[in-house]
Amino acid sequence: MKTVVTAIPDLERELPDDTATAPEWLKNALQVPREEGWVASGGANIHYFRWGNPENPGLLLMHGFLAHSRCFAFIAPFLAEHYHVVAFDFSGMGDSDPRDHYTDAVRAAEVEDVARATGLFEHAIKPIVIAHSYGGHVAITAMQDQHAQFGGVIICDLMLLRPERVKAFFEAEKPLRGGGPRPNRIYPDYETARGRFVLSPPQPVTVSALFDYMAYHSLKRVEGGWSWKFDSGVFQGEFGQQEGMLRLGHVIAETPGRKAIVYGQDSVLFDDDSADYLRECGATDIPTIGIPGARHHLMLDEPIAFVSALRAVVTFRRPFVLELQPPHFYVLVQCRFLHLVA
Repeated sequence: MKTVVTAIPDLERELPDDTATAPEWLKNALQVPREEGWVASGGANIHYFRWGNPENPGLLLMHGFLAHSRCFAFIAPFLAEHYHVVAFDFSGMGDSDPRDHYTDAVRAAEVEDVARATGLFEHAIKPIVIAHSYGGHVAITAMQDQHAQFGGVIICDLMLLRPERVKAFFEAEKPLRGGGPRPNRIYPDYETARGRFVLSPPQPVTVSALFDYMAYHSLKRVEGGWSWKFDSGVFQGEFGQQEGMLRLGHVIAETPGRKAIVYGQDSVLFDDDSADYLRECGATDIPTIGIPGARHHLMLDEPIAFVSALRAVVTFRRPFVLELQPPHFYVLVQCRFLHLVA
C-alpha cells in the first residue's frame, strides 16, 4: 500500500478556480485533516481517503456510478468527529486504476481489501458500509459473503422501483453504453469539458459550489486536452440490467446482515412508493429514512440533512437502527441546512 499523508488539504487544489462562492461549512469540511493513499486489490491500485481517529468505530463510504470518493469528501468530516471514516474510488473510476473486467466479484473484493488495508476490521466494533446508488449495488453484492465482517450497510438512494415502473423506466431511458468499450472523448480545454458534465439522473443542485467541485474532480488532463477520469470499460460490468432490477427488492430483503435505507423523497430512482414496495418484498425490519426535498444525489442538494440522517442511523447500533413499526420515517432537518448555506 502506497500512502501520501495530507495534514490539511489545500483549498486551491480542492476547489476549481471558476467555482461559485463556497459556503463556510464546505470550506471548513474540505480542510479537515485526512490521509490519502492506495490499496492493492486484484492487481489494481485503489485510491482512498481516510478521516478521523483509527481508534474509533469504522465507516466505509462508497460512491455511485462514474463518480468518485470526493462526493463524500465534504460529508465524511462530519462523521469523522466520532468515527474512523474511509472513502474509496472503485477501480476504473476516480483516481483508482482501470481493469480489463469489472465483475461483481471484483467489486466485492475491493470492499474487503480496502476495509482490511485501512484497519477498519481491527476495531472491536464492526465497520458499517454507507453506499450511494451504484455503491449500494456493490454493497449488497459484498454482503452476500462478507456480512459477518461488517456491522451493517446503509443503502442511499439505490434505484429500486416496482417491476412495472422498472419496465417503464427502461423503455423511456437510454440503456447504459453498450457495444464494447471505446475511448472517452477528449475536449480541447477544461471549460469545454466542464460544460459537458451533467448529473444522472438530471437534477438541480442547491449548493452550486458542490456541482463545480464534483465536475472538477471528474476530469483529468490528457494529451490533447481534458477527458473523464472513468474508464469506458466500466459500462461492460454487471450493473444496470433490467432483469436484475426486477428482482432487486427481494434481493435486498434476502441479503444477510443489518440494513437501513436513506433516500431523497423527490428522487426518481427511490421514493416513498419504493419504500413501501421494499417492505412488501419482505424487508419489514429495514427502517427507511426519507429526506424531504432531496433528490437522487443526496450529498449535493441536501448535504447537511444527509449527514444528519447518517448520524442518526449509525448512532443506533443495537439493533443497528431504531426499532420502528412504520415502514419509513422522515428526517426534518431542512431548516438547519438552509441556515448553514445561506
